[in-house]
Amino acid sequence: MNAEPTFLERIAAGDPLAVDGCLGKYRRLVWSMARRFAGNHADAEDAVQEIFVELWRHAGRFDATVAAESTFVATVARRRLIDRRRRRARQPEAVPLVAEPPAAVQSEPDRLETREEAQRARGLLEQLRPEQRQVLELSFEQGMSQQEIAEATRLPLGTVKTHTRRGLMRLRQLLETGSTGAASEGGPSLLHHGT
Repeated sequence: MNAEPTFLERIAAGDPLAVDGCLGKYRRLVWSMARRFAGNHADAEDAVQEIFVELWRHAGRFDATVAAESTFVATVARRRLIDRRRRRARQPEAVPLVAEPPAAVQSEPDRLETREEAQRARGLLEQLRPEQRQVLELSFEQGMSQQEIAEATRLPLGTVKTHTRRGLMRLRQLLETGSTGAASEGGPSLLHHGT
C-alpha cells in the first residue's frame, strides 16, 4: 500500500511545505508535555526549543513502519524532557553554609551541559533573519498558532507561514552543517529563496 508520506518523512526529504504542517500539528503536544515536566516557564521554553531542534535534526530517523508519527514526536519529546529532569535531579538542593554567589551552582557540569544545549538552540535562532526568529520564538516559546502570531505581529497569515517555513528550514540546515556561527558555505541552500 502506498501511504502518503508523513510530515517528518517529507521534512527529511527536504520538503519545506511540510514544516508548517508538522509544527502546527505537534506544537501544542510538545508545549503541554514541556509544561508538565519543566520546573518553570523559562525551563519549558528551553525544552520546547530543544525538542523541535531534535525533531528537525533527526527527522530522517522516523520510520512509519515502526511507530506512528505522533508516537515518535512524543517519544523524542519525552526522552529529552526526562534527560533534563535527571540532570536537574543530580544537582543537589544544598543549603549553603556560607552565602555563595549564584555562579557557584551554575558551574556544575550537568547544569553547564543543559545551559550549553539551550544556548546552542538560542544561538541557532540568533542566526535567523529577525522576522523568522520572531515568529519561531512566538511559536516555540509561547505556543502561539500561526493565526495568533499573525494577529499579534499584525502580519498577513501567509507572511507568518513563509517566515516560519524558511526559519525552520534554515535551522535544519544549520543543524546539519553543525554551524555555530555564520551559515555554512557551499552545497545547495534553502536559505537563498528570498526573504
